[in-house]
Amino acid sequence: MENNTQVTEFVLLGLSQNPKVQFVLFFLFLTIYSTTWLGNLTIIITVISTPHLHIPMYFLLANLAVIDISESSVTSLKLLWDLFSHSHIISYNWCIAQIFFIHLTGGTVVFLLIAMAVDRYIAIYKPLRYLLIMNHSVCIGLVAGAWLGGFAHSIVQIGILVQLPFCGPNILDNFYCDIPQLIKLACTNTYTIELLMVSNSGLLLTLIFFILLVSYTIILVKIRTHVTEGKHKALSTCGAQIMVMSLNFVPGMFIYDRPFKVFPGDKIVSVLYTLFTPMLNSMIFTLRNTEMKNNVRKLMRKCLLDKRTDLLQ
Repeated sequence: MENNTQVTEFVLLGLSQNPKVQFVLFFLFLTIYSTTWLGNLTIIITVISTPHLHIPMYFLLANLAVIDISESSVTSLKLLWDLFSHSHIISYNWCIAQIFFIHLTGGTVVFLLIAMAVDRYIAIYKPLRYLLIMNHSVCIGLVAGAWLGGFAHSIVQIGILVQLPFCGPNILDNFYCDIPQLIKLACTNTYTIELLMVSNSGLLLTLIFFILLVSYTIILVKIRTHVTEGKHKALSTCGAQIMVMSLNFVPGMFIYDRPFKVFPGDKIVSVLYTLFTPMLNSMIFTLRNTEMKNNVRKLMRKCLLDKRTDLLQ
């Protein structure tokens, strides 16, 4: 199939055409984006500056925070600009680039959540050999593998997408570029390609989700029946990871695990998936993890004390 692209830009319909509603949405999403940065940056700084948090679980958590900031930025910056400027145009090249980075960061999150599940499995089933197995080289390899997995997933999607000809309507009923909406504008029969896309996104996401659910069920059974010391902490950590996993997988399955048809709730799910989830991830891990919560408080007190000392001097 030759690339006969004639459309050079797309129009994003966004979430509302009402200027007053757009004004409210701008400040709402600016608050969400700022909170995402603040929450995840707090996790990153806390893990880096606290020596006893230099263990595999928190190393992976800090990397998840980096990805959450990246994932949120891919859609939030364009959305905020469109709401502020009332300009809803995106060029073909930038549209393809946005899709690439959405699936790069989204795919990386999925593979990193797999790594975090493996980390918890080893911590519960091999506690004496945990730090030996999950050494620094292995942790770096898991993170690098997550990024490579996300890149492979994304580049396959883009490789298929750029071959499609776009010569007709150029209106996307969404606030960002994504495959379900864009593929419907192609001037060709896309049934087979839609099935390939669903297989590479939705079905793979569903398979991984259920494998992780079974894995966490096994881990929770082990914690309840065999772990005595630190049981509450282990249950709380796994509970937080299951909540984060569900927040990332369930909306993604709703969007990608079906032939690309438009449903009334698609935009709401997209807002949850691309804007709220990166913000909620940091909140869940901070609020449900007592050790992280205490260290964040210590870091904040230290910063305030240092600032007060500087002012007195």
